[in-house]
Amino acid sequence: MAASILSADFACLGAQSAEALAVGADLLHVDVMDGHFVPNLSMGPAVCAAVRRACPDAFLDVHLMVTDPARFIEPFAKAGANSVTFHVEAVADPAALAARARGLGLGVGLASNPETRVERHEPFLRAFDLHLVMSVHPGFSGQAFIDATLRKTEWLRNRLGAEARVQMDGGVGPETARVCARAGADVLVSASALFGAKDLRAAAAAIHRAASLG
Repeated sequence: MAASILSADFACLGAQSAEALAVGADLLHVDVMDGHFVPNLSMGPAVCAAVRRACPDAFLDVHLMVTDPARFIEPFAKAGANSVTFHVEAVADPAALAARARGLGLGVGLASNPETRVERHEPFLRAFDLHLVMSVHPGFSGQAFIDATLRKTEWLRNRLGAEARVQMDGGVGPETARVCARAGADVLVSASALFGAKDLRAAAAAIHRAASLG
């Protein structure tokens, strides 16, 4: 389970990130938005660096929802990211950018929006550590899960086997974690279902429990 800090309280971001890890999140998901690729602005390398200082041992999974991800690979590497994921819709040569990121010591993921055909991933299946299926339209947390995206997850898992992770991001909570896991996702990103819950520990446990039943 990846805790998306987009839904955390930014007034106490370091403390909330640490709390999410303490109650069961396995990694932290950093959603980066530029106001162009998606209609919202979020956080940049300075926020990533602050979270790294607050959580020195955390795995930081940076999701670049930006028009020009090549500009941000090195700044986020310097800010302490462990992995970067960028969108197939935004890059002419995903494999080349993945190789550049690997050269900086980063893991790499390839994402696609709900309306993008999953076949866009096919030429790059072996070039990435992770393939991310957006299960909402990117840009805002708190959206409803799009059931049709489960078919993309199944397609990816069937072709990848155990060679790479499949991540689902958007609308993931106790009610949807089970179907995500059943479709083949092994990394579940949770934002508002986790940080918006009255009891963070109970929410984390419920997501883990639902995923384990998949």
